[in-house]
Amino acid sequence: MYGPDPAHPTYTAYGPYADSAPPPPPQPRVDAGKIWSGGLMTALFAALTAVAGVLLVRGVLGVAVFAPAGDGAMGDASTGLLAGGAAVAGLVATLLLHLLCLGTPQPGRFFSWIVTLVTLVMVLLPFTTSVAMVTKVGTAAVCLAVGLTIGVLLTPVARGAVRGR
Repeated sequence: MYGPDPAHPTYTAYGPYADSAPPPPPQPRVDAGKIWSGGLMTALFAALTAVAGVLLVRGVLGVAVFAPAGDGAMGDASTGLLAGGAAVAGLVATLLLHLLCLGTPQPGRFFSWIVTLVTLVMVLLPFTTSVAMVTKVGTAAVCLAVGLTIGVLLTPVARGAVRGR
């Protein structure tokens, strides 16, 4: 048989990559501005969720959480510390999300698992103390609300902040 073998065709390369390997796929771009603006808003909402949770549990349900019963519906300085801690947790979660977006495939999935497990630990932690069961449940409920707020608000930020995956 004369000419090229039809079972094993050869192709001539044309264009700018004729003599080199094809370019690597583009690296994903992470929009840090979107991550941190979402993270700042999440920190704000986490703090507000903590305050609303304390107001609900203490003021409406009459369960003394985060302060003695005589300190009223908003508690004492520990309510402010709780709100500040919730805001810091939101910012730490934002940092974690940013790092996951820079170096892991499907950062939203990893982030969701981490937030779920940390929230579970925070919900179970009050049950290791010797306070009344109603106080344990009230504290756990506030922790669950804060954890859900952080997870629900920050998880979609990963999808919006990473381009080119």
